[in-house]
Amino acid sequence: MRSALAAVVGLCVGCCETSTVVARPGDEANQAETVQESAAPANEPRSTGGRKLVENSISMKFVLIPRGPFLMGSLPDEERSIDDERQHEVTLTRDFYLGVYEVTQTQYMKVTGKNPSYFTGEKVAERNLKTGRSVKDVDSANHPVENVSYEDALDFCRRLSELPEERAVGRRYRLPTEAEWEYACRAGSKTAFTFGNEAADLGSHAWYVENSDDMTHAVGGKKPNGFGLYDMHGNVWEWCSDWYDEDYYANSPATDPGGPDSGPFHVLRGGSSFYGPNVARSANRGTPVYRDSYGIRVVLE
Repeated sequence: MRSALAAVVGLCVGCCETSTVVARPGDEANQAETVQESAAPANEPRSTGGRKLVENSISMKFVLIPRGPFLMGSLPDEERSIDDERQHEVTLTRDFYLGVYEVTQTQYMKVTGKNPSYFTGEKVAERNLKTGRSVKDVDSANHPVENVSYEDALDFCRRLSELPEERAVGRRYRLPTEAEWEYACRAGSKTAFTFGNEAADLGSHAWYVENSDDMTHAVGGKKPNGFGLYDMHGNVWEWCSDWYDEDYYANSPATDPGGPDSGPFHVLRGGSSFYGPNVARSANRGTPVYRDSYGIRVVLE
């Protein structure tokens, strides 16, 4: 049985590069379009590998993830591999749109009217390294929302789907399945991280324990993966729709797996700013322990 400590240790990473034109879901003509960039914070990159992005009514950006096969999980000889990551081939038969960034505090506020995040105000201020005193205020509006339960994540998707502007164009939102999440994270890679196997390179792709000062950071501050997704590694954990079962991979469907019918809790992916490279692998499966690092990335249907 996987230990509680091992269960905490779960993260991911993903990288490669392509250029894709994305059509807006719900557009009857299904024509590709260029979405006007909204005023973005200075530390939010405006490019995702040259892709044209779909943007919704609250400035969330989505990119098309093309369907296809991939190897899910890890081999036993991968460093820090865990028994519940048994490698197996999976095929996703449908394209899907995934958030380019983790849901931000501002976006969560717009939809729910509240911000449950711990990392706001003084907690994210820049500090003097010697005295520890705050020397510069930091606006946390573009930091990922955290301290979000699984039920909160579902509620956010429901409320976002019910916004009049979203209903008018037939958009609906949900959490990704675990298979969708790992496929998007890997972006075609078969290595421990999407950029390769070297943990020494993680700092360019993730906010993690070695560079985060044990707090979240504005989304989009590190290198994207090959699908143009930012922060698939580190910053905050991301909820998936699947129940957790450590033996599920042994008998899971080879096509569009949606997880077991029940379980003790739901799966988290991507790790957070509190953990090291040992949890920053694409295959790692996280389970709930510390709620203050749980966030959201959503699928647009």
